[in-house]
Amino acid sequence: MPDHAGQTTNATVALRLAEAFRRHGVTLTFGQSLPSAFHLASPHVGIDQKVYRQENAGGTMADGYARISRKVGVVTAQNGPAATLLVPPLAEALKASIPVLALVQEVTRDSSDRNAFQELDHLNMFAPVAKWVRRIDRADRLDDYVDMAFTAATSGRPGPAVLLVPADLLTDPAASLSSLLRPRAMSLGQVPLDRVVADPAAIAAAADMLAAARHPLVVAGGGIHLSGAAAGLAALQEAAHLPVGTTVMGKGGVDETHPLSLGVIGYVMGQGSRTGEMRPIVDRADVVLLVGNRTNQNGTDSWKLFSPNTRFIHLDADPMEVGRNHEAMRLVGDAKLTLAALGEALKARDLSTRAAARPGLEAEIASAITGWRRTIADITTRDAKLPRPERLMAELDALLRPEDIVVADASYSSIWIANYLTAKRPGQRFLTPRGIAGLGWGLPMAIGARIAAEEAGSGGRVVCLCGDGGFGHSWAELETLRRLELPIVTIVLNNGILGYQKHAEEVKSGEHTKAVNFTAVDHAAIARACGVLGVRLEHSGEIRGALETALAADHPTLIDMVTDPDAKPPISFYAGHYPEPF
Repeated sequence: MPDHAGQTTNATVALRLAEAFRRHGVTLTFGQSLPSAFHLASPHVGIDQKVYRQENAGGTMADGYARISRKVGVVTAQNGPAATLLVPPLAEALKASIPVLALVQEVTRDSSDRNAFQELDHLNMFAPVAKWVRRIDRADRLDDYVDMAFTAATSGRPGPAVLLVPADLLTDPAASLSSLLRPRAMSLGQVPLDRVVADPAAIAAAADMLAAARHPLVVAGGGIHLSGAAAGLAALQEAAHLPVGTTVMGKGGVDETHPLSLGVIGYVMGQGSRTGEMRPIVDRADVVLLVGNRTNQNGTDSWKLFSPNTRFIHLDADPMEVGRNHEAMRLVGDAKLTLAALGEALKARDLSTRAAARPGLEAEIASAITGWRRTIADITTRDAKLPRPERLMAELDALLRPEDIVVADASYSSIWIANYLTAKRPGQRFLTPRGIAGLGWGLPMAIGARIAAEEAGSGGRVVCLCGDGGFGHSWAELETLRRLELPIVTIVLNNGILGYQKHAEEVKSGEHTKAVNFTAVDHAAIARACGVLGVRLEHSGEIRGALETALAADHPTLIDMVTDPDAKPPISFYAGHYPEPF
């Protein structure tokens, strides 16, 4: 392999760029043909190319890969229309704090600002959806800009970075070494790049607040996974006798079989939800510790979740998120280190009140879960005329292993997973696009997650849950799934409507638009046309067998389950508007 030490005469900027990416731990990219020079050079340094069908999906694959690997997910695209399709997945990565790097080819330098073919102002286009956007114009600045891009993606609050490269620069000769261009060895491609513990004085004050609280509660968001802090939170939960709930993105922050684990709270606490009967625990919380939590609309049930008298401690790597929506004691720092320090501080406090309250609290949580299981017992076992998602989820939950990964599309799919699947150990295994929650990202995110799991040598299986509305955005990636031979189980809830849109319109307006209705589609037939095993499921009694067969297969499988269009997950604001199915 050509390297800096040898200073090969035929080394190009494209090769140096590939070498720089490899230095930061990049082993694969999600890309189409362009920038061709980069993709032709990359195999020479051990970087594989995973080819997507369209850029929107490619960016989402990089996102799913990054969430599981906690490495920077790299996606590439050419200038113009291809680059525009990266805007939505980068927006998701920005809001959800996912480290993604987009390498985008620009027109040649001599044709810039001359209305060249597919020329576009990428700098301004990407600025609102990325932490950092720059263009490399000089070969001798390559390492500077690559290092800045990876630093932006992985430092502080992680997020997307965009690196623009003119097509002709990639084929130029590599720059010679000089006093300003020295070989670099540092790798910056893992999150979090820097771990900074919060102010010790603030940690001590937070420990005092939690120890003195009558009814403390911890609420973990997606930042718990970005920091790799789930094990630390689980230790704190046990040692300090603290009840823990999570947001949808924070699911898996603790083991949901632990007697002090509530489950997912927020806007999904209607009847039929695991946490519906735990609302008194949330309502009476006098001190809430928020960890890696944006306090966004869904996670706080439109900012109505907590009592006006609740006091907050907010731990986050981003100082601008701390106290954004709830004035809070500030703990600015890495969740893993700061939770460990907080745990040590609590050991020096009198936790007898917490310990004494624990049996009663565990009994209250257990009673609520028992009540929930009693409520859903019929609907999760019923042989309904049209199969229900609740039955599917219950059957799937019984078959999943703790290491398996479940990916949901946006909309109802994310809520079914949040409520009806159990996090059986701490850690990132539930992936949902909750940054801006765009439809169509379930399958490509699952592809990225599966590639990351295989790269890490994980034995976990990957299951993807989509509605038919969302899946219609990503049919083309079935060919990608088959070409890459990824044994992902894709389940399509085929109810013939945009469910969330229809039902929310009815609640808010008393009627729905005609846009919510689809014509009948056989998704299993589409899968078979792409070489993926497609199974059409129309009867409740077929669910268990179909899942068992698909989970045991060494090839991709799509299950197209015809679903009751009246099935609704337990969204809080639906209460009182529809008859309950229980």
